[in-house]
Amino acid sequence: MSDTSPAHPEPVVLDIWCELQCTDCRGALDDVRALRARYGDRLEIRLRHFPLEKHKHSFAAAQAAEEAMEQGQGWPYIEAVLARAEELDRRGEAALVDVARELGLDAEEFDVALIDGRHILIVDADQAEGKAIGVTGTPTYVIGGERLDGGKSQEGLRERIEGIADRLLADTGA
Repeated sequence: MSDTSPAHPEPVVLDIWCELQCTDCRGALDDVRALRARYGDRLEIRLRHFPLEKHKHSFAAAQAAEEAMEQGQGWPYIEAVLARAEELDRRGEAALVDVARELGLDAEEFDVALIDGRHILIVDADQAEGKAIGVTGTPTYVIGGERLDGGKSQEGLRERIEGIADRLLADTGA
């Protein structure tokens, strides 16, 4: 009998439904960093976009985050924008382009991406999927089919995510 299991089991996926003008999402970054440090590549952390209507620049910020992903600096860009949520609220798209420039990204390409809307379909698809699974606010985490709402309280969430991740990783032998 041959062993067909992969040398490296698939990582457990943690989807974080986030909005880049949301200060609760900014607060969730400490948990994201701790989870990355604990699990490394055994946990795939994916940002999913859920722009809220009450934040007028959140849809543009989600598109800009996708452009940053394309340019290879997705998470550094996301963290930098979240750190400046108040500035984004005040300055809008100019702040998004400034953050790109500060990180050494192609700021002109960000400008063009925000004008031509090349990332709109990704943002729309994320938002539609979020609504379909019951996401109503940000941050919301989904791991192993369980939805955890961080918008109400971050308290104890990382421990719950770790418990689920540990169980799933044990099941896969990772």
